Amino acid sequence: MSSQTRKGGVSLPERPSRTNKNADEGIISRISSTVSESPVVYHGKRAAGEAAYVAKRLLKSTGKAAWIAGTTFLILVVPLIIEMDREQQLNELELQQASLLGTPPISAQK
Repeated sequence: MSSQTRKGGVSLPERPSRTNKNADEGIISRISSTVSESPVVYHGKRAAGEAAYVAKRLLKSTGKAAWIAGTTFLILVVPLIIEMDREQQLNELELQQASLLGTPPISAQK
């Protein structure tokens, strides 16, 4: 870019080529690269990945179990609750009619 002539503006000098990478790096970048390449970081990342995999599988299987429990409840328990409510309403209606007609109420069956 510096070999081309430009009209107006400022041209910056070219950067020197880096032959010795470690000599030109700052201390923070050297420490950062040393830490990020350490076996402790590698094992930590691996353990975190495995923990995420296990958590994902657990949530997936828990979701399946919740689906099975929910559909079973809807199919088996909800109709039973509805039928028990109908029976209770029918008993209350019979009791109300009996009290209006003047007949003694039916005692609870044992």
